[in-house]
Amino acid sequence: MPEILIRHADAILTMNDTRAELAGADVLIRGGVIAAVGQGLSTTGEVVMAQGCVVTPGLVNTHHHLYQTLTRAVPGGQDALLFGWLKTLYPIWARFGPEEVFASAQVGLAELALSGCTLTSDHLYLYPNGARLDDTIAAAAEVGLRFHPTRGAMSIGESAGGLPPDSLVEREEAILEDCIRVIDAFHDASEGSMCRVGVAPCSPFSVSRDLMRDAALLARDKGVMLHTHLAENAEDVAYSLATFGCLPGQYAEDLGWTGPDVWHAHCVKLGPQEIDLFARTRTGVAHCPCSNCRLGSGIAPVRAMRDAGVRVGLGVDGSASNDAGNLVAEARLAMLLQRVENGAGAMSAREALEIATLGGAEVLGRSDVGALVPGMRADIAVWDVSGVESAGSWDPAALLLAGPTRVRHLFVEGRQVVRDGQMQTIDLPAVIARQNRLAARLRG
Repeated sequence: MPEILIRHADAILTMNDTRAELAGADVLIRGGVIAAVGQGLSTTGEVVMAQGCVVTPGLVNTHHHLYQTLTRAVPGGQDALLFGWLKTLYPIWARFGPEEVFASAQVGLAELALSGCTLTSDHLYLYPNGARLDDTIAAAAEVGLRFHPTRGAMSIGESAGGLPPDSLVEREEAILEDCIRVIDAFHDASEGSMCRVGVAPCSPFSVSRDLMRDAALLARDKGVMLHTHLAENAEDVAYSLATFGCLPGQYAEDLGWTGPDVWHAHCVKLGPQEIDLFARTRTGVAHCPCSNCRLGSGIAPVRAMRDAGVRVGLGVDGSASNDAGNLVAEARLAMLLQRVENGAGAMSAREALEIATLGGAEVLGRSDVGALVPGMRADIAVWDVSGVESAGSWDPAALLLAGPTRVRHLFVEGRQVVRDGQMQTIDLPAVIARQNRLAARLRG
């Protein structure tokens, strides 16, 4: 792999230990790794000019349902709360198969890449008509993003008092067996890994206590991370109190679902005791502001979490509850919502960008990405601040206040995935056309 020099950026936001910001500086990439950051660097390899640009670490997405990119803005679910929205979408998702899951993942991954994302997790918890986690892993390999897929599951259908239809649930023994299969086949724990697999029963209202407990034991035996939904809205908390007699955070702790190898999505209704629990145990949170707004779930207490020491990253969530998968836009909304809730000084643009980069990397257990430091993997976003979005800005490095929402260049492991705002790894127009054909077939 030839050297690449990103030369003479207006600003480089390193996210290093001192959060240094460099003006008129360069980043040298060698062998998929950041070799140097500073002024006046040189190379005999490729030079990418970055005048008029701000360079940041690649953004990290800690929660997504890529299969949902095929069901945006579905009538009947556009104005519903979480449980009603799920009941509208479940019958449609039950008609998916491998092609739908693969195509939807490709579109979602491309959308993330164009918004500056270099590492994304995915939570796939339903497997209709032969679909497998393998389908999303194949899509990520083609698009070229660093990937953390999680083998989700649902085991309690409507007939047993759960929310999903019986056609979408699996036997718990089969779920655990397939978790072992995909971990053995795809999980790579090495530094610079392009694919790490997690274990992720869907939610407390769609799996049993036994599966939650067994999944935690399996994950720790295999050395992989754990992920699920928790305390997403008032309905979710009410279900936990009525069914389990405790708050969601206590339910998680009782079943072994706290610790540095665990991250929970949403946590909108996490109370002070639960926040303290997560801080003490180093349990991570994937904050999904757009989805939480769209479903009327509320504003997650991110300021309180961060102040307590909870590890927080950002997630776009599924495009059926967000309708978009733009991670830099997610970061801006996260900043604005904390200001709405706690005042104008509650969160700066730089802190929100830190959550979207270094924060997400920490939540996913990655110490090799999230900052522009020599020795880290070359996951880099280059933002053009010479356009209309930043015109008149006194502080171009404050990207989330006055900056583009589409990246100019994107590098993952030193490989250029986006060049001049265009995908380089896939034929995006063809992928979009296939996606639209599949959506039309589903609408029938």
